Amino acid sequence: MPATQLPATTGACTLERMSALRTTIAGIPIPDSTLASDATQFVQDASTQLLFDHSRRVFLWASLQGQKLGLDYDPELLYVGAMFHDIGLVEGHRSEHERFEIDGANAARAFLERHGLPEERVMTAWESIALHTTPEIPRYKQPEVRLVTLGVEYDVLGLHFDELSAHQPESVLAAHPRTGFKQGIVAAFSAGMRDKPETTFGTMNTDILEATVPGYVRPNFCEYIKNSRFET
Repeated sequence: MPATQLPATTGACTLERMSALRTTIAGIPIPDSTLASDATQFVQDASTQLLFDHSRRVFLWASLQGQKLGLDYDPELLYVGAMFHDIGLVEGHRSEHERFEIDGANAARAFLERHGLPEERVMTAWESIALHTTPEIPRYKQPEVRLVTLGVEYDVLGLHFDELSAHQPESVLAAHPRTGFKQGIVAAFSAGMRDKPETTFGTMNTDILEATVPGYVRPNFCEYIKNSRFET
């Protein structure tokens, strides 16, 4: 059922009406198993509207890329990875000393273990979240891992933007609009990492802190080498 059969929604607040009347967005079926529905409710309750809509879009972009690439992936597992990938940014799911990606991956692990999934599937979801800001490596991993990263890259950075047909983004954005997204996602990243800046070392997340935290100085790898306790 094409997205144009319903007026544009505002995301989580109209989720019940969407699920009743529209089971596909841009031709992608939204998983509706008990596991997927519980994942939706979990993220809807824990997250912000901006991150909820972003996570749903990540699933949809990822699925569209998966179709284009001919990948054999598990839609339910991909959905969990996409929905949980930024949950480590929000209060209640941030640890004091772990990267936000690991916090989200650990939250997904606990969720999937409560649902009785085997370790192989749990680890696939864990890696899809833990590695989603790590360039290059995901494309050598399981399809779900690769696709979560592709979905994030499409939504946040606009990578591979022209690889989808024009009507597909229109349908996705009608269901989950990008209201204030460019500014809002930077603010969400900063809020989730500014109290533990050491966890951003070696990642692109240092760019976020440099742009949003007054006085922040990014760590320098060469300085770490020079200041190691070895003599030479």
